[in-house]
Parts: sequence; C-alpha cells; structure tokens
Amino acid sequence: MSVQVIMRDGLPEYAVLPWEEYQALLTSGHDASVAVPVEASTPGTLPKFSTLLALREAKGLSQEALARLVGISPAYLGLIEGGERDPDNAIRRALARALEIEGWQQEA
Repeated sequence: MSVQVIMRDGLPEYAVLPWEEYQALLTSGHDASVAVPVEASTPGTLPKFSTLLALREAKGLSQEALARLVGISPAYLGLIEGGERDPDNAIRRALARALEIEGWQQEA
C-alpha cells in the first residue's frame, strides 16, 4: 500500500492513497473511516503499529503469510498487531517492505 501522510504542526492530518487501494480498503469489510489511521508523533518517525492488522488485511495477506515474509512467527506478529509487543527497527523495516509502506523505514 502506498500511503502518503500529510503532516501539519508535526501531526498527521491527511492520508492520501491510490484510488484502487482505497477501493480495496472499502471492500475489505472494514469501516473505511477507521481502516488506516496512521499515528506518528513527529515527521520522520515511525508510526505506531496499532493499524498493522488493517494494513495487512488491506494487502490481502494472512497473518501467516506476512509473518513468513518478515521472518517472524505468526504468534509474534499477532502480539505486534495486538499492541502487546513493540517490534525493533529491523522488524519494522521488514514489515514496511512487505506491506510496501513508504516512509516507515528507518536507516539502520
């Protein structure tokens, strides 16, 4: 998913995504008004992963498939999606690559 976040005063104000991806969100069975709220504290920082489940489902990936792409167990991915674990930067970068999310990668 290619999401562009427009920031104002250091906070996300708008999320812009391609029309086809927006339509996929609408048909994924989630309420589009809450499907992909990107949370970030300041520009250039990684967003919280509270929306990981919605992002994964919008890409049409199962938990097992995303975990395999990232190189972690499905159980650990479930903990991340549930907010019980905060992934390290290497896992965040791998998740960003797997979900094709721009701006979530931090340099090592």
